[in-house]
Amino acid sequence: MLVHYKCPNCGADMGFDSASGHLACDSCGHEEHIDTFDDVNITQSFEEDEAKEYHCENCGAVVLTDADTTATSCSFCGAGVVLADRLSGELAPAKVIPFTISKEEAMQAFKKWCKNGRLTPKGFMTADRVKNITGMYVPFWMYDLDNDVEVKATGTKVRTYRRGDYRYTETKYYRVHRDIDISYLKVPVDASEKMDDELMDKLEPYDYNKLEGFKTPYLAGYLAEKYNYTDDELFDRVKAKIRGFLDTYIGSTVRGYTSVNYEQKNIRTKKANSYYVLLPVWMVYYDFDKQEHTFAMNGQTGKIVGKPPLSYSKAALWLSGIAGGSFVLFKTIAIMLGGDIL
Repeated sequence: MLVHYKCPNCGADMGFDSASGHLACDSCGHEEHIDTFDDVNITQSFEEDEAKEYHCENCGAVVLTDADTTATSCSFCGAGVVLADRLSGELAPAKVIPFTISKEEAMQAFKKWCKNGRLTPKGFMTADRVKNITGMYVPFWMYDLDNDVEVKATGTKVRTYRRGDYRYTETKYYRVHRDIDISYLKVPVDASEKMDDELMDKLEPYDYNKLEGFKTPYLAGYLAEKYNYTDDELFDRVKAKIRGFLDTYIGSTVRGYTSVNYEQKNIRTKKANSYYVLLPVWMVYYDFDKQEHTFAMNGQTGKIVGKPPLSYSKAALWLSGIAGGSFVLFKTIAIMLGGDIL
């Protein structure tokens, strides 16, 4: 079932406008508040063997999708369409953060980001080889986690002092025991098989105060995908994701010791809640030096992540500049001390 959002003023297709947060018509400029649109039927269940071919109700062309796509556009007439039957039942997201950055703003921000690359090749900095820029709602599971932590360790406090001609070192040993309850709210993990996990993690943070109740009009004009992994399947990953934060917090509770030797660190993580959300991402595909480079932009904050190509000549000059600066510094210090260095 393809869903179009028709303009009540002129009948053209409407799409989500990131600037106003409304549905907007490119034809006549009319806007409609999303809450004034009736919710589409999301009670039907999606069958995994469902056909991947749809007919665009706008022009009659065939829309081909893979099984994961939930929103796309007609390749013939360009109309943004939502596959509402793939957003039903268990596949219906609970929340969504709408795009706040338009395609034009994303392109300008990316060009500016490229120009700031001090160690990137000169040709890359012109940002004139963008192959494609795509607005996509990426599926995430968001977790509320409760952690019960039990720590047993031995701490030492070392004191050195002098008496007469002798220097003494005194070491005191302490038994350390901690029982800690730590909760984390809204920890996101991307649930798409296609997306690079590291890239998606680096896009954080989002402003989760801007989470909206899911409505299909938010997807109009963008691509969107359904999740490939359930919250249970990603639970080990979210536990690994917060482990560094837990270790840092545990360490903050045993300060004041010269050294700490952990004998036991039991962490029991429980899922208090999990919900399926869609987060906005601009994917930028850049063709440079016969290679395609992929970058991602947070569609809410504008943060850009990715690995740009490295100019080895610029890197060599930069490193030689650091080495030269260090030499001058050491030379100055040596002269001030009455000596010299080679």
